[in-house]
Amino acid sequence: MDRPRRFRDRSEAGRILAAKLLPYANRSDVVVLGMPRGGVPVAFEVAQILHAPLDVLLVRKLGVPGNNELAMGAVALENICILQSDVIQHLGISESMIEEVATRELKELARRKEIYRGSQPPRDLKGKTIILVDDGLATGSTMLAAINAMKRQNCGRIVVAVPVAAAELCEKFKSEVDEIICASTPASFYAVSHWYENFAQITDDEVRELLHRANKEISPCA
Repeated sequence: MDRPRRFRDRSEAGRILAAKLLPYANRSDVVVLGMPRGGVPVAFEVAQILHAPLDVLLVRKLGVPGNNELAMGAVALENICILQSDVIQHLGISESMIEEVATRELKELARRKEIYRGSQPPRDLKGKTIILVDDGLATGSTMLAAINAMKRQNCGRIVVAVPVAAAELCEKFKSEVDEIICASTPASFYAVSHWYENFAQITDDEVRELLHRANKEISPCA
């Protein structure tokens, strides 16, 4: 286990994470998928160093009403919904409230799909080795939704890669994917943002620019 440290920003975190993913470099079967928005700058650095194509995986956290930072689940466009039953039961969140939040977040996913991809179809991932990248794991619900979306794509192999997460959560994900790589697993996790000196919100324009740069600078391996 690495000694816990704070990353300067998501770009530095991506470069450090990429060093642990070098066995996947220069392979024609590898595709890096960033989780918008915060995971995309991390994924961009990983894709650059591995010389792999970069795309986004559209997944949204379901925030608890009145406390959006606390996740009660996550949704993906492929009619996928992952719920944190312990959070829902503890806070007494109603089914109608969950549906209201899920509907709102699905609309946001549709909006982002249009901004990030437009009329461009999603990449064919069948048989590919997928590296799912986010800027960290908190509850893990968003990543679980992403994993379920990937399993429906008949991928050849699924790898979850994050700069920071609680050790017990990384252990839990071992049964969900083929490999999980956590660059740092601090004993006292607190929150993803705690492990970054600069954790500024990423904009849609920044995501779009990074995707454009990746497609321009990296020759697709597919």
